[in-house]
Amino acid sequence: MLGNFTYCNPTKLYFGKGALDGLNAELPKYGKNVLLVYGGGSIKKNGIYDKVVAALKANGKEIFEDAGVMPNPTVEKLYEGVERARRAKADLILAVGGGSVCDYAKAVSVSVNCEEDPWEKYFVRFEEPSCETIPVGCVLTMVGTGSEMNGGSVITNHKAKMKVGHVFADEKIFPRFSVLDPEFTYTLPKYQMVSGFYDIMSHIMEQYFSGTDDNTSDYIMEGLMRSLVHSSRIAVKEPENYEARSNVMWTATWALNTLVAKGKDTDWEVHMLGQAVGAITNATHGMTLAAVSLPYYRHIMPYGLAKFKRFAVDVWDISPAGKTDEQIAEEGLSAMESWMKELGLVMNITELGADESMLGDLVNATLVMRGGYKVLTKEEILQIFKESL
Repeated sequence: MLGNFTYCNPTKLYFGKGALDGLNAELPKYGKNVLLVYGGGSIKKNGIYDKVVAALKANGKEIFEDAGVMPNPTVEKLYEGVERARRAKADLILAVGGGSVCDYAKAVSVSVNCEEDPWEKYFVRFEEPSCETIPVGCVLTMVGTGSEMNGGSVITNHKAKMKVGHVFADEKIFPRFSVLDPEFTYTLPKYQMVSGFYDIMSHIMEQYFSGTDDNTSDYIMEGLMRSLVHSSRIAVKEPENYEARSNVMWTATWALNTLVAKGKDTDWEVHMLGQAVGAITNATHGMTLAAVSLPYYRHIMPYGLAKFKRFAVDVWDISPAGKTDEQIAEEGLSAMESWMKELGLVMNITELGADESMLGDLVNATLVMRGGYKVLTKEEILQIFKESL
């Protein structure tokens, strides 16, 4: 393994059927005023809203609502949430929803007491909070981002044509607690469900495809990927299969709670490509990743051939007998492509609303990362987007 590291993850998880009861243990730790953050209202249709509100009232909380968090939270919505939190004098922000709601709650948390423009401070200059923050708790209803157990937050600025993620370093930005009940994910539409599945896979791969040392984290990630492939196939056919959905939920959390990144360089260029597509088209996050992944991985495969060969053999069970390393590696990516199509993922950015006229904006919106096997040039980014159309 490479280098020394410090690892701390302060988020307390309540996992499984009836995990919402964990609120009764956590809520007494915080003040009276709770900002309840959620999305478009699906939690009111499936009954989760009523359960959360009942728990808040049972614990004597004053509830202030911040609804309407969109799948790609905007900077305008962030400014609105900051004002709501200030008016509520919030002691706790409780996010109920998927990763976007959790991301948004963390962005509000670090911005309420910030005297500067939070977009400029956190998502342009990537500075850390220098002000008091508000504790965040999460009740998860969609899996994929891992936001329930990390310090990451992604905000979209349509005027700047940018979608930017900031992984905050300070452990106080992590959710203090998260409730993970796999049954809360049953009512998700298939499109959203499989989008989340690929987001999980992408998180793992973008940490896996870096480095050449013998690293324990890589062995963990291979197990996570195998588990995800197995359980996702079951979940697509049986959306209420508890074992499959619980395994996927647990894999999503471990894919991005910062554990498997330890001792490694990490890539994250697929996320930069996908977030550029999201910034321009407002498409669903996991689908943007799926649409750009194969052109990107086929482009960098020659620079990390040994790891791509290992991926093929150890994750996809490709037989290496009588084949070159290049053939083995390509068979692995082809096996992944077949799995993606089996799930029903979007495989090109045209289906997400992109076209050739947007290529310049897409390239300009793509941040260049330096942790992977190949640092992309602008020309290479343009070619990858062309192949993704």
